[in-house]
Amino acid sequence: MSLKALDAVALADSIRSGKTKATTIIKETLQQINKRNLTLNCFTTVTAETALIQARQIDSELEQGKPLGPLCGVPFAVKNLFDIAGVVTLAGSKINADNPPAIREATAITRLKQAGAILVGALNMDEYAYGFVTENSHYGATPNPLDRKRISGGSSGGSAAAVASHLVPISLGSDTNGSIRVPAALCGVYGLKPTYGRLSRAGAFLFCASLDHIGAFARSVRDLATIFDLLQGEDPKDPVCTQRPPQPCLPALYQGIEGLRIAIADDYFSSGAEAEALEAVETVAQQLGVKQRITIPETARARAAAYVITASEGSNLHLANLKTRPQDFDTATRDRFLAGALIPSSWYIQAQRFRRWYRDRLREIFQGIDIILAPTTPCVAPPLGQEKMVIAGEEILVRPNLGRFTQPLSFVGLPVLSFPIKSPNSLPLGVQIIAAPYQEVLIFRVAQFLETQLASNSNS
Repeated sequence: MSLKALDAVALADSIRSGKTKATTIIKETLQQINKRNLTLNCFTTVTAETALIQARQIDSELEQGKPLGPLCGVPFAVKNLFDIAGVVTLAGSKINADNPPAIREATAITRLKQAGAILVGALNMDEYAYGFVTENSHYGATPNPLDRKRISGGSSGGSAAAVASHLVPISLGSDTNGSIRVPAALCGVYGLKPTYGRLSRAGAFLFCASLDHIGAFARSVRDLATIFDLLQGEDPKDPVCTQRPPQPCLPALYQGIEGLRIAIADDYFSSGAEAEALEAVETVAQQLGVKQRITIPETARARAAAYVITASEGSNLHLANLKTRPQDFDTATRDRFLAGALIPSSWYIQAQRFRRWYRDRLREIFQGIDIILAPTTPCVAPPLGQEKMVIAGEEILVRPNLGRFTQPLSFVGLPVLSFPIKSPNSLPLGVQIIAAPYQEVLIFRVAQFLETQLASNSNS
């Protein structure tokens, strides 16, 4: 197996055992980025100099016999809304390019570096994380690595595409309404949105504070669990980050699914999608032996309330620039922010009240169920530049509707992993594995079981 095909854990093991060097890996990674980013457009910044310095330090410490972290020498990249010391935090915008470089790094970056991972750059995204397509008017579109005529999804499109194209084995993104799960599904990789407040957002440029999460992309379940375990833990720099003790997921990966109560979400989650997206859920359910179905009430209203909160909080954050620099926004972002600024405060208050009601209904459901399955997106990746699509016989807008199945779940902060499944036409789709708050360990048990089962089936 080539080094390019290794997941992050295997790559770190190879470096730790002396089969290869961190410097070799980072040089090859930087060469590939330089060569392929012209067409993939994943990276907006490449941190070549600091990456090579860190790689040399790791090789030196290995030669001295010093113990190193679980990701020693592994290259990673982050959505360009994470602060990187010495780099301007763009958040996909032209306006932020006028800001001074960050003087310190985001907590998530620091924790991965402490584990030996090596940052190689920042990744493209929808402006201010407001979108599902990563077609950025300032920094260009990031095409889908599996079909470059199609979108990679968003807003963390560069993060998903960089992993899917093997430029890096792991990356970080953010998820407000589906911005990790949607591109993970469309690019065919694993994407985790943890429980709201589980991972520190310190040093990440926020979009909607009451909905924003950070999370990760990977090509294996164990890589995703490794990252999650490394990023857990309270952080005084993020007041939302919980003080709940970390819950390691790696030790539980191979415990299987015996005893887990799993159900398929029906009603809202079983309509408004192409047949292949719903069939992907059935494929996963069959592997798990799941037949039970449950209804989450008023999900359409939950999605509408999430939109009100997102638009209201997002527009308020950017109100000063909307007044003084409207021409410097991506037009699609600007128009939605302007609409959000006109939402009456009473709507926002009512949406927050409904949020509590919807959260309580999910709590009741999770008293009798451990895991819920649902589609991630209603379809495979649409073509680049396409404004409308036909889903289940209805013509709808692409940008808002790619998140129709993800938005209601992040609305109440549930942990969700998007599990990749190939559609009949070989383009990827995703299935959401959903649990109650702080039950990521159950999600990882199911995901690892599925990964093992599907790998076994493909080899038989």
